[in-house]
Amino acid sequence: MKNNFIENINDEKYFYSLIEDLENSKVGFYSVGLYPASLAYNCAMHGKSNNILLAPREDRDLLGAFSNDVLSDMDNETIEKIKRMGHYSSGGIRKPFDLKDLLLECEIVILASNSNHIQDDVKHALKLRKTLKRENVVLGCLVGSFCIDNKNKTPFILCNKYPNLAFFTGFHRHGALRNPNDSFTANFCHPDALTALLGARILNQLSPKIQVSPGVHNIECQYIKSIKNISSIFAGFVNNFHSDKPGMLPTINTILLTQCLDQAASVSLKVRKENKLDNKYLSLKELGYGEEIISAKEKINDKFFEKGDYTFSQLNAVKADVLGSMTLPTEGKPTRNFQAGQVLSDMLLQLNRCPKDVSEFLNWCNKYSLSQGGLEGLKSLKFWPDIYKKFKIKNNNCSMINLIYLCFNANSVEKKEIYKVLISSEEITNFCQESVKSELSLELNEKLKGDYLFNNIEIFYKKFFIDKEEKYLKKNDFSNQISKKNPSYINVLNIINNYFNN
Repeated sequence: MKNNFIENINDEKYFYSLIEDLENSKVGFYSVGLYPASLAYNCAMHGKSNNILLAPREDRDLLGAFSNDVLSDMDNETIEKIKRMGHYSSGGIRKPFDLKDLLLECEIVILASNSNHIQDDVKHALKLRKTLKRENVVLGCLVGSFCIDNKNKTPFILCNKYPNLAFFTGFHRHGALRNPNDSFTANFCHPDALTALLGARILNQLSPKIQVSPGVHNIECQYIKSIKNISSIFAGFVNNFHSDKPGMLPTINTILLTQCLDQAASVSLKVRKENKLDNKYLSLKELGYGEEIISAKEKINDKFFEKGDYTFSQLNAVKADVLGSMTLPTEGKPTRNFQAGQVLSDMLLQLNRCPKDVSEFLNWCNKYSLSQGGLEGLKSLKFWPDIYKKFKIKNNNCSMINLIYLCFNANSVEKKEIYKVLISSEEITNFCQESVKSELSLELNEKLKGDYLFNNIEIFYKKFFIDKEEKYLKKNDFSNQISKKNPSYINVLNIINNYFNN
């Protein structure tokens, strides 16, 4: 998939023309849901030029994502500007733009559909772009869920399937985008540094209130977006259920953020072996990165091996997206995935148990006017076991995702232990503390709790000062079964380790 503004860097005439006309470059958003419409509202409020075009899906209203209450509070002049972004006149008749119009008129087209439509939209856009001979139009997406291959039923990251597909991301609460005094950051990511730089420049002109920076890590950022939406459900639950215990919330939110980055670092290490970032003309520091490479290493038998690539973590808008999605706003509503977590909290309070399954939970969400179509976190959660195996994610890097997954999918006996952990601030903070440790650390912790090492001074001495093979800490020395003697968080850790064993 070719997806660059400039195919031949030696074509000086075209290069000069593109750069000189950069201020007039247009961005199109196809499939106008809540986010693109809110972004358009911000641009209509603040932008002086008309550089954004909108094309709703067929038979969809341009502003249909907004409720009547929200529409009634909007400025009429701004609404008229948005309508002009989505229509053109032909023979005195106003007609809505479609994908073909965007590809003909714009330099960047963002396919803004969710996971229900994005795969078909990418294929259609590629085919249409070729037919129109507009292959210098750069295609991007902003979907926040894993996708499923309909042929072999295998989940995947869309940007990994299309390595040159741009990814646009940042933290934008829909209501906040309509606040005339607020400002936001975003990243436009494309593996070619020059395309990322030019794309960010074009997008940065849409509104003075939205600052867009370039990045090259499209695959990692889409992974974070997808896993962040699951984490947001967990955060919504905790913020609602344990709202009277503010001391524990920073701990849980910190772990959710850290584990999002740790998982993406594992993903990056794997995908960048296949899709290397080879930027001939610009360095990462010229794009705004602090360092060219941030690498994590693990010591095994006195040798260091690369464990994760954290270079992407310098994209602050991506981290802001995670943090913002896991906190309650000072005004307006939190993200829809966060609201789903609040529903889970109410469900546990009323039923005194975990949901029987995802279907029961979705029925509750529907009662709170949260449709499944807008809950990208639940879609990603469905595919989690396959993603976990594919990218060899370690349990201490995804314990919170594992916990929320098993809240819906464990058996009834196991859910009783999970419920105890979720409702107790002491249990859940202990779970947070212990679950981020490596497997060997957990085993050692079990031994120490049972006075195993302290009861045998000789073994204790050999373990720490002589024996480097760690043969006295064998995995089978303690049980992975549910035990009444164990605190619930230890039982839940054992449940997780039985379900997930990369």
